[in-house]
Amino acid sequence: MVLAAVAGLLTGAGLIVGIGPQNAMVLRAGFVGTHVALVVAVCAAADVALITTGVAGVGSALAGHRWLVVTATIAGAAYVIAFGVASARRAFVPSGSMDARIPTPGLAVTRVAAVGAALIPTLLNPHVYLDTVLTLGTIAHAHGPIGKWAFGAGACLASVIWFAALGFGAARFAPLFARPRAWQVLDAVVAVVMIGCGVLLLASLAG
Repeated sequence: MVLAAVAGLLTGAGLIVGIGPQNAMVLRAGFVGTHVALVVAVCAAADVALITTGVAGVGSALAGHRWLVVTATIAGAAYVIAFGVASARRAFVPSGSMDARIPTPGLAVTRVAAVGAALIPTLLNPHVYLDTVLTLGTIAHAHGPIGKWAFGAGACLASVIWFAALGFGAARFAPLFARPRAWQVLDAVVAVVMIGCGVLLLASLAG
């Protein structure tokens, strides 16, 4: 159970870490100081709901169908490894400063608009569903009927911690991530975690 939870935490962190539309929006909210707690809560809650749906739904759909489990496991491992390889490539090639990675449109100032700004890049981004529902749900199933929930809990915890760190720590770490080297280190860590998880996932098929 503990190992499954740790695996979920690491895999969830590996998929979530990295600046995409959702994370960029949370960072900008943190920099501007606009409804930070609300934005963090909305993004984390959406991820937890999607991860839980993946763990429950995908697990049930795959139960009793060994060939589906093998196929989905291989597909999930391939995606995780590809994600890690892409992160490794970015680690060797500086991709610019924080300003180059974060979109410039201003963040909405009302609560309702802030919630909308948090939900749009979360629910309308296909990669969110691929990461949370499909990939994490599939990987969770490899840990068994009980272990999958420990894995899911770890992945949910990773999401909550990451969004809270982004939103409330953005102002503190802005000077650090103004340097391309910081992004390279971050991408290198993500690469190691994701490739390692992908290899372990493939190894689970031999068991």
